[in-house]
Amino acid sequence: MRVLITGGAGFLGSHLCDRLIGMDHQVVCLDNLVTGSMDNLAHLLGHKRFSYVQYNVCDYLYVEGPLDAVMHFASPASPQDYLEFPIATLKVGALGTHKALGLAKAKNATFLLASTSEVYGDPLVSPQPEAYWGNVNPISPRGVYDEAKRFAEAMTMAYHRYHGLDTRIVRIFNTYGPRMRPQDGRVVSNFIVQALSGKPLTVFGTGNQTRSFCYVDDLIEGIARLLLAPSDRTPEQRTDRQSFLYKSGEPVGETVHEPINIGNPQELTVLEIAKKVQALVGTTAPVEFTPLPADDPKVRCPDIRRARELLGWEPKVGLDEGLRRTIEYFRKRLAGRSS
Repeated sequence: MRVLITGGAGFLGSHLCDRLIGMDHQVVCLDNLVTGSMDNLAHLLGHKRFSYVQYNVCDYLYVEGPLDAVMHFASPASPQDYLEFPIATLKVGALGTHKALGLAKAKNATFLLASTSEVYGDPLVSPQPEAYWGNVNPISPRGVYDEAKRFAEAMTMAYHRYHGLDTRIVRIFNTYGPRMRPQDGRVVSNFIVQALSGKPLTVFGTGNQTRSFCYVDDLIEGIARLLLAPSDRTPEQRTDRQSFLYKSGEPVGETVHEPINIGNPQELTVLEIAKKVQALVGTTAPVEFTPLPADDPKVRCPDIRRARELLGWEPKVGLDEGLRRTIEYFRKRLAGRSS
């Protein structure tokens, strides 16, 4: 296949580039480098099946030649980033998704949206199944990301229903691993960098809020399976809107077009994760408690039954092993920075 990945220079996007190149696909990577980095792609530059374009997906989007898939991963994705770039976050969720969907429609390509567990907001249900509609404060600072992704999902499903476009939506839960940025404001990267630097580990609130962390290799495996999962629509139906519209009003049903959670259901408190990092790094640096940010979710845990049933997927890398790999990555990165 020939696949366009928006946001391909980011943490997840660059790992996805690697995975698809490794599967012998061609990858066109598009990124404006607001939060992405060329360091994540340096090893791919010059590869015969890889090309990079520096561009903002919110602008007019055109790619020469055929495309088999468009994967929309462009967006600030950590609280620090979307609080610093609130309007850009809303624009890439709305305008960027619209442009990417339009390109997929023009190329008759499969469209895959990178959504997020943040669509569930501060959930009142746990674990969170895909059928849960969420508990989101739309006017909070955090709401710019939550609502951008909720709108992106609505736009994606509208293209699926109205145009017959073959679409997929992955709701990504907390993910960690190599290529995270050292000061990106996320729990795991913050704890590891602080521990390696001998600084106190900053825990928001009491640390009793829960999170579920998935190692990046597991997440990318799930996304690849979702992209390649067979559609329940024929090519003829995808290109003939009138034959595809739900005139009888029947529901979509259990198909790969409905959102699918990808994450690790092992749920721990943030304080437990901090203590794990302390032990694995071997630091005596203490935990330091700071005020909880507005609308910070109290729980976060994916229900992955649909991923198991439709994709045959579940995470394989345990938290301790994943943290060891990530600590080693940051240890080398911090050593290189100080040398």
